[in-house]
Amino acid sequence: MPDLPLHERRNRLVLADIVRTYIEVGEPVSSRSVSKRYEEALSPATIRNIMVDLEEAGYLYQPHTSAGRVPTAAAYRFFAQEIASQATLSVEDRDWIRGELGAATNPEEMTERAGHVLAEASKGLGIIVSPPMGKTVLEHARMWLLPDGRVVVVLISPGGLTRDKVLRPSRVFTQTELDQTAEFLNQQYTGWRLDAIREDLLAKLANDRERYEGLARNALTLCDPGILGEDETQQVHVEGAAQIAASPDLADQGQLRELLAAIEEKHRLVALLNACIDVPEPVHVQIGVGEITSAGEDLALISAPYLLGDQVQGTLGVLGPTRMQYERAMTAVAYVAQLFSEALSKRQT
Repeated sequence: MPDLPLHERRNRLVLADIVRTYIEVGEPVSSRSVSKRYEEALSPATIRNIMVDLEEAGYLYQPHTSAGRVPTAAAYRFFAQEIASQATLSVEDRDWIRGELGAATNPEEMTERAGHVLAEASKGLGIIVSPPMGKTVLEHARMWLLPDGRVVVVLISPGGLTRDKVLRPSRVFTQTELDQTAEFLNQQYTGWRLDAIREDLLAKLANDRERYEGLARNALTLCDPGILGEDETQQVHVEGAAQIAASPDLADQGQLRELLAAIEEKHRLVALLNACIDVPEPVHVQIGVGEITSAGEDLALISAPYLLGDQVQGTLGVLGPTRMQYERAMTAVAYVAQLFSEALSKRQT
């Protein structure tokens, strides 16, 4: 069985030491170097035997016959789940993160600062993803008519987050019609998600078309996620692309170009983080993210949702080389998500 060597506590500690050492130095780890770090008096020969068992179980590999061992994806996964998940945020990082995010004067600036913090903590990408348009909770809607007939629709969500779109409707609206439609939405649907608003409007039209024909039809046209569009590039904020491009762990130029292209497209990052929303862990770690690019097999994703009450508003996380400081990155992601959730709650009150 692959996990058999990890049934013994000393084997788990040795594996954790090997992963931690490799993260620090970036070179294959020898049994002698582990014995110097180890708390208990284990000889290099004993540690060497343990390393052989771990290698046979798929947690380590030896790049050359005379070299030390290097962690595999399974080893990083073990380390993140068993070791880093128990880490606590350092006082220095707590003060730094709270200071950075606390200095933000609006939601957009807070998002930018959070991305910077996450990138710095992981030495990779810091990613903030807002909810898809259809999942946006409406607090207030505003609409303006432009001289050329286009319409500006602004949707304000709890916490002061805004989503705006310039539309060219199939027919010409007057400003009075836009004001009436916005008032109708604000009176009837504050606190509703756009996808739920659409369902209710369609039901109203089906059951009482004469009463709701005008306002409901206008609202469907101007506030329908399908009309507003699911523009993924406007739903993700990324910091640290230059930093991850300079990582020595991503030396293959072909794979690096693929990764940078995936970062530029952004919709792949959105899909990746949104897929992590429903996982049971408060902080989710994925070792190997081949979904976005072939270079993704050498990357790790750490993500967490941020909430308003019990509703997920979006996700944030870090994407970096598998050889990253997991304890720091995981605790930073968890704390930034907590601060995002607290800020949304405060702005709602």
